[in-house]
Amino acid sequence: MIVMKFGGSSVANAERIRAMADIVKSQLNRKPVLVLSAMGDTTDHLLDAAEKALKTGPHTVEQSLEIITDIHLCALKALGLSNSVPEDIKSLLSDLASLLAGISLIRELTGKTRDFLVSFGERLSVRIAAMYFKSIGINGQACDAWDIGFITDSNFTGAELLDECRLTVPAKIEPLLQAGILPVVTGFIAKNQAGDITTLGRGGSDLTATFIASACGAEEVQVWKDVDGIMSYDPRIVKSAKPISHVTYEEASELAYFGAQVLHPRAMLPCCKTGTPVIVKNSYNPAAPGTIISAALDSSAAPVRALTSRRNVTLVDIVSARMLGASGFLGEVFSAFARHKISVDMVATSEVSVSVTLDSSNELSLIKKELSQIASIDIKTKKAIVSIICNIEKSSWILERAFAVCAKLGVQVQMISQGASKVNISFVVNDTQAKDLVCGLHKEFFEHANTTL
Repeated sequence: MIVMKFGGSSVANAERIRAMADIVKSQLNRKPVLVLSAMGDTTDHLLDAAEKALKTGPHTVEQSLEIITDIHLCALKALGLSNSVPEDIKSLLSDLASLLAGISLIRELTGKTRDFLVSFGERLSVRIAAMYFKSIGINGQACDAWDIGFITDSNFTGAELLDECRLTVPAKIEPLLQAGILPVVTGFIAKNQAGDITTLGRGGSDLTATFIASACGAEEVQVWKDVDGIMSYDPRIVKSAKPISHVTYEEASELAYFGAQVLHPRAMLPCCKTGTPVIVKNSYNPAAPGTIISAALDSSAAPVRALTSRRNVTLVDIVSARMLGASGFLGEVFSAFARHKISVDMVATSEVSVSVTLDSSNELSLIKKELSQIASIDIKTKKAIVSIICNIEKSSWILERAFAVCAKLGVQVQMISQGASKVNISFVVNDTQAKDLVCGLHKEFFEHANTTL
């Protein structure tokens, strides 16, 4: 058994659904379970429709609904499935129209209603895909995630799967596979114990796939995207970026934390627990080998795996002589961040200071006032984090070359941190210098010999 997850761009229209089906057909002997996202930009269109309904009222609902309807009915027609619109598709579109009308009337969009709203994208997607599979002789069956045992808490927009799913999901999936059925499962969505639709938050569709694989003891998870695997850096910025053949779960997590568009760390947790390999592949280029994510690398792996960066970061320096030899000072600092619900990304400490990086969207006036009672606070905006995902055992060699690049480019590193995972060295620099630094580091580590001296 394998799990194959296809993202929105991989099922965006009839052409992409056909291409997806060809990929699946080539692996039918491995008993695949499919997990699909909403088609293309459907989720964005649904949220946009709700926003328009909230702001401008009922008269905008029909226009917004027409865009969403056209995406799916055009796909049905192009796939040769539209002699008449299937009843389940009609029913979903009718329910969606009623929901949008209700939002426009009461002018309110709660987390619970938002989850119900965005669920229509995945539910429409799997039904169209399953219909197409049946039309080409494959016994596809559309499955809403709750029908195969996905149960969550009631934390709408970011629900957590309950422990019992490890039993309920295999109990539902395995009979389908034994009956020769191809399950086509909605990613991202589930239901709580009260029967309300919930969503799994960031990386939710990937989490659906990795959880199924982990719970059912799958051979592997294939995550099909629109790039040739995990890249050494964003190819839109560094044209010479190249696919990485193999990374560890920890390295992939660090890449995701610091801005790379790969699997969200939350989505990898189920496979980390069971050691299930994850392969990131390109549905637009199936022949490309992709990237394997697993527990460990062999000894021949290059010391630097990839680069990533996060722009528009705030650096906060907290200095106090009270830190010297004192216990509890850092506890006070981080308790203050917790009270103000501010997440810290990077940390560096000395005997009398601590420096942290934060997302620049945070409002810092209140926490600055609070921390100023125990320390001197200096807030610096317009910074960037540039991270080297690497083998820390080679850190002296890596840092020597990295600082040589900084010196050559005139980049002053304002903070440096080594991740506790031992696979990440990060620098804080001025935001305006981040692109040049990344290009310089990429040239040094990926266009020259990426081997130890």
